[in-house]
Amino acid sequence: MAIDAAFLDELRNRTPLPSLIGRRNKLVRSGRNWKTCCPFHGEKTPSFYIYDDHFHCFGCGVHGDAISYVMQSEGRSFPEAVEQLASEAGLEVPKADPRSEARAREAQSLGDVLNLVQESYRRRLYRPEGREGLAYLRGRGLTEETIERFGLGWSGDGRQLLDELRPHGVTVEMLIRAGVIRVDEQGAPKGELFFNRVTFPIRDRRGRMMSFGARTLGDGQPKYLNGPETALFSKRRTLFNLDLAREAVHRGADLVVVEGYMDVIAMDQAGFGGAVAPLGTAMGEEQLELLWRMSPSPILCLDGDAAGARAALRVCEVSLPLLSPERTIRFCRLDAKDDPDSLIRSRGPRAMQEALSGATSMAEELFGLLTAGLVDPGPDQRAALREKLVALSRLIPDKALASEYRSTLLDMFFARFRRKKNFQRKGGESLRLSTQAPGAMRDVESGNLERLNIMTAMLLHHPDILPEVEQAYSGLHLPSELDHLRSALLDWSCQEEERDALTEEGCMSWLEEHGLADLAGRVKGGPLPRGVGDGKVKDEILKVDVIESWWHFYALVNFQTFERTLEEDVTRAVIEGDMESFVDENGQSGLRFPNALMTRLRVRDALKSGERVGE
Repeated sequence: MAIDAAFLDELRNRTPLPSLIGRRNKLVRSGRNWKTCCPFHGEKTPSFYIYDDHFHCFGCGVHGDAISYVMQSEGRSFPEAVEQLASEAGLEVPKADPRSEARAREAQSLGDVLNLVQESYRRRLYRPEGREGLAYLRGRGLTEETIERFGLGWSGDGRQLLDELRPHGVTVEMLIRAGVIRVDEQGAPKGELFFNRVTFPIRDRRGRMMSFGARTLGDGQPKYLNGPETALFSKRRTLFNLDLAREAVHRGADLVVVEGYMDVIAMDQAGFGGAVAPLGTAMGEEQLELLWRMSPSPILCLDGDAAGARAALRVCEVSLPLLSPERTIRFCRLDAKDDPDSLIRSRGPRAMQEALSGATSMAEELFGLLTAGLVDPGPDQRAALREKLVALSRLIPDKALASEYRSTLLDMFFARFRRKKNFQRKGGESLRLSTQAPGAMRDVESGNLERLNIMTAMLLHHPDILPEVEQAYSGLHLPSELDHLRSALLDWSCQEEERDALTEEGCMSWLEEHGLADLAGRVKGGPLPRGVGDGKVKDEILKVDVIESWWHFYALVNFQTFERTLEEDVTRAVIEGDMESFVDENGQSGLRFPNALMTRLRVRDALKSGERVGE
């Protein structure tokens, strides 16, 4: 049966080849693409390469797309393969009927019409009537090769297109359906859409004409104008320069999203061939899917002004529910006065490369956007920010990735908005640890739920230690009840400007106000390390014991994270010279790490030697 070509294109767009082929084959990264041992002939060295829209084996020569892969790997006919993939993509295969065949013929016809229009615009640019447009493009630093490569043109005065194309069998109705002639409310033609404008052809990923964008050179508004939605063109489903960028990315170029036509063209001319741009709309889910089909980590390079910041935040919010360990977005923010075109023209391609090389992760960009302008936020603002960061991380469907985002965002939060006190024993004497027989550490996964309960109970008994451990506590993955309790504890902590006011009585009163008294009572009444629940922390010596015991349980829950962050903090302290002077019992002076860091070092050493703290 004949199936509408537009539907088949949509089906291919909705079927990521790496996911499809990876169901039965172990894929490994090869640059921006994937490779595996060919499923169609025996080989030990992978020569079967998977790109965003096709596969190719350099061993046996087999080549195809998602549909042909299902046909060859599962022995299905073309209609069967289409039905299977459509079902998996949530699409319904259109029934063969005269209307679908008519739509296919119309699409072909509209493509032919747009090709004729494009050729007309391109010729006009080099005629006397296009002198102004050509001077503008050359004034922007574009070479003849670049103008030709992108098919730039000139629309003329908006009164000649139909007469010029009529000898080719083009009618006014065809031009209306192609989106280059306007109509009034009754559907009657009103004249050409573009007049006295430089034109930018918009093509699909296969290089087929879809529509046009155009820029006025005078004071007319809007400055940039795109063609309307048609049978071929949907702004939210495509990107400018998709076809050329796709080829460049396959050759190893970075995939970079910029804001406008001239940014894309300037980037391409400067050697950054993987540049694309949305077509006057905010980036949406379908455009993000197009990007990820070409690259697992495209770079979003937005202008450095307030509008660029708003656009970046929107992209973050749209992207989070779509993220996975295999696909993310990086961000490159330029200075407020710059865009890619102006940066390249003023400082050259090297400056643009430096900016792209400094692209930041989505977590860094998101935190920067949400904290822009926050200098000394009060407790309400800090609590709201922390809750916003946690809520955004929950939008990520992959639980492991969501947990990493939460930890990273909260690490940045505490690094910026928390000042921690250091507590130490009087005289600096070493702490007593209760010990058991030396031996290997127990499996960190066993008993974790009980340890998480103990850690929370310790904070309920001694909330004044919360400032010392809240950063680590915030990053833990907790069951739902403990998570609710933690959120309430941290909210209460943020409300207290004076940390000496973090009392057990104040904590329980806050939890009771928020309907968590029963839960807090159950957790608080659970098992505790020896001595931790024997009343209030009466002096700094006991306080350090409690903190050390808490860190012990944290390390047992996740020793790898504990050790990694400890090593990072030790390195930072050495580099930044964050050391304290001391005098030992023999009167000798020296330098050592801050006491908070020393506590964690002792916990690590104790665990590695098999010691236990009150278990």
